Amino acid sequence: MLKKWHSLLCLVALILAAILGCDRAEQDNPSGQNPPVRLDKLQQLPVGQSEPDAQALRIGVGAILSPQGTAHSYQLLIDYLGRKMGKPAILVQRKTYQELNDLLARNVVDLGFICTGAYAEDVKKEAVSLLVVPQINGRTTYRAFVIVPAASPVREFADLRGKVFAFTDPLSNTGYLYPLSLLQGMGQQPETFFGRTIFTYSHDRSMAAVMEGIADGASVDSLVYAFASKSNPEISRQTKVIWESPDFGIPPVVVPRTISPARKALLKKFLLGMHRDAEGKKALAVLGVERFVEPEPRLYDSKERRPCLLQ
Repeated sequence: MLKKWHSLLCLVALILAAILGCDRAEQDNPSGQNPPVRLDKLQQLPVGQSEPDAQALRIGVGAILSPQGTAHSYQLLIDYLGRKMGKPAILVQRKTYQELNDLLARNVVDLGFICTGAYAEDVKKEAVSLLVVPQINGRTTYRAFVIVPAASPVREFADLRGKVFAFTDPLSNTGYLYPLSLLQGMGQQPETFFGRTIFTYSHDRSMAAVMEGIADGASVDSLVYAFASKSNPEISRQTKVIWESPDFGIPPVVVPRTISPARKALLKKFLLGMHRDAEGKKALAVLGVERFVEPEPRLYDSKERRPCLLQ
């Protein structure tokens, strides 16, 4: 019996030694030979340093769609840009618009597909530069649609008093800032006007919340609503639009201000030329985009947006 206990204690001692040895090894060499790139565990980098895997093209996509919808819609575009740039291309997703804004500000991603509201926030911090914008149905603008269930008696925004309302993201132009401006115009706040509010963190989830009876109403991106309804006619059958906003500048494509001029120029060249390339046209079709064009800065000017966005 003593021999058995002695053997067990020796085994425990060996295991503890191995664990402690691993801890010391990690302290001495925290990155190891092949450190994994963990975009969900990023730390602030000192100025002048670059992220690991600096040769990869990192493309950040705002949570306009759910993660599944984003991966499906953008993968061809990401693969296309990777081939054109001659680099592996990585899709970077985050739950909130603010998280992607932070990655752009720190130059962790090279290219960002972000919401108009998120861009307005980035402009305040001088974190990004406009690169290109998508053109859809010949236009570079979009609207907020306030939607309710098709059978709902609600006819206008004021009828949503006391109801459950779905917002998308705190930085979303159409999914939060615009309905907030409507409430301000009525002298109201969401906490006192609505019976309850929820954040869905994507426009397709907001539409699903209305269709499934989780929310009595939601404010969504008109382009996402139209494209999703075309793919799934049940959306337009089970919901109705009761309110439309004025036109806003379409969600833009941006780059960090600190990106190298050469990389910025190449990205712009390839995006602007996608519609003339067979593979590029296929990637655009999946997104429901005709082409990328030069942006009109006036559409994103705070003075132009003042009636509909919080200042």
